[in-house]
Amino acid sequence: MPRPILATIHSAALQHNLARARQAAPDAKTWAVVKANAYGHGIERAFEGLRSADGFALLDLEEAQRVRALGWRGPILLLEGVFETRDLELCSRLDLWHTVHCDEQIDMLAAHKTNLPHRVFLKLNSGMNRLGFTPERFRSAWARLNALAQVDEISLMTHFSDADGARGIIHQTRVFNEVTRDLPGERTLSNSAATLRHMTDHAATDSDPQDSLVSDWIRPGILLYGSSPDHPQHTSADWGLLPTMTLSSKIIATQAIDTGASVGYGSNFVADKPMTIGVVACGYADGYPRVCPTGTPILVAGQRTRTLGRVSMDMLAVDLTPLLRAGLSVGFGTEVTLWGRASNAAVLSIDEVAHAAGTLGYELMCALARRVPAQVQD
Repeated sequence: MPRPILATIHSAALQHNLARARQAAPDAKTWAVVKANAYGHGIERAFEGLRSADGFALLDLEEAQRVRALGWRGPILLLEGVFETRDLELCSRLDLWHTVHCDEQIDMLAAHKTNLPHRVFLKLNSGMNRLGFTPERFRSAWARLNALAQVDEISLMTHFSDADGARGIIHQTRVFNEVTRDLPGERTLSNSAATLRHMTDHAATDSDPQDSLVSDWIRPGILLYGSSPDHPQHTSADWGLLPTMTLSSKIIATQAIDTGASVGYGSNFVADKPMTIGVVACGYADGYPRVCPTGTPILVAGQRTRTLGRVSMDMLAVDLTPLLRAGLSVGFGTEVTLWGRASNAAVLSIDEVAHAAGTLGYELMCALARRVPAQVQD
């Protein structure tokens, strides 16, 4: 028999979260962002839950080929564009739209021989300072693209650096709206945080056109996968999101320990009273963070308890003492939910586990190890 660890991808939850994104931006079309193998969920496993999206946005050609192989005939956007000239041949063959964020990508298009002009998304660096043309150079880049026979329609895009925080997005929307004023083409601005935190507010209160967050396309990523883009300020439940990945396992051993006994490598947990611990078939080689400290929340038989001691490569320990005192029958073979939805419908948000580890739900999803078997379930 295989180890009892299992990742379950919830297709209905993906559908629900996609609908939640649309609810926040009812006048916009929606990219389902499936980069990083659909945030660790697996593109093939997530596809059915996201297929009602208007398009798929992703990172590279291999991911685009996988989406086309699933039968998708709608728009696909390469979020970082192409990396070398020959990539444009596959863009033509697969009918891919792609981002243009630097002069070198314009040079590639100018040198490209094609009978099929490309749909491109010209990216403005409005303050994120990763990719994109500066405000001073954006319109000249647009003019150069517009003069190329290899280019069909030019859409306009930017990316927010602080949509999840106190600084917000006004400083960037003003730059974007000023620089792109009177330029034709569809706009795409809003990531998950901007979609949930700012789309409704801007639609209701904008009086200055420079602050407008009008988007023809939104680009929800992490919200589709049931994680809050601004945790801990808001939880996934606050935003009405459902967990799309459950990482579950079972207890494979129990130990009764006395006061003063330690648990795990380094003996960094020492019992202050007699305890019963459970050993769970999950460790950092499965993608569970090694840095999760004692006290990280976990569900055993759908009941909250805590981890104990250091996470090992293949195992971790949990505190069974309070559950046993409550009269629950827990022990070898009992279900453990590392994050997601337990069989009794109790939910442990991936954000809570990530917060204990000092990171984000994004990282936990993407770190799910290949050795963990996965299944799709409604």
